[in-house]
Amino acid sequence: MEVIKTDIEGVLIIEPKVFGDERGYFFESFSQRELEKCGINTVFVQDNESKSCYGVLRGLHFQMPPFAQAKLVRCVRGRVLDVAVDIRKGSPTYGKHVACELTEDNHRMFFIPRGFAHGFSVLSETAIFQYKCDNYYAPQSEGALKWDDKDLNINWLIPEKHVILSEKDKHHPSFKGFESPFNFEK
Repeated sequence: MEVIKTDIEGVLIIEPKVFGDERGYFFESFSQRELEKCGINTVFVQDNESKSCYGVLRGLHFQMPPFAQAKLVRCVRGRVLDVAVDIRKGSPTYGKHVACELTEDNHRMFFIPRGFAHGFSVLSETAIFQYKCDNYYAPQSEGALKWDDKDLNINWLIPEKHVILSEKDKHHPSFKGFESPFNFEK
């Protein structure tokens, strides 16, 4: 595995070693030992999968403490733009984001630590998206931010007229005035 550091410390792009030949390809999509070698000492307890069509935008979601979640995400079919927004009070990158294109061809994974809002947009006709979480989903702990917040200035790579949102994702609060439940720890 190759780890690519991003502009926000702790948010990582992971490129697995892919072995291909005339039959197709093979790679380890998850290895706790290899992740630990990369500095990711997270134990994952839940896997999730979603299927979405072009234009679907899910996010920007997070789980509040004590149910916060770190995530390891990947796109197994299609193409998505995955985004992590730093919402840790006191962080030098508070309010900044990292975006990473994940595709069935590049096999990249994106590690998002606790203290980040997360979302993705579907850039292909359909996409199957998988993510590992280090804490169980707790509906009473849901939090979210407005996907098109001007202060966050995220380019989701799809025209706004094509964005498809859940009813819930249409009504999240703006970043301005947001009281984050997360604190930055050095």
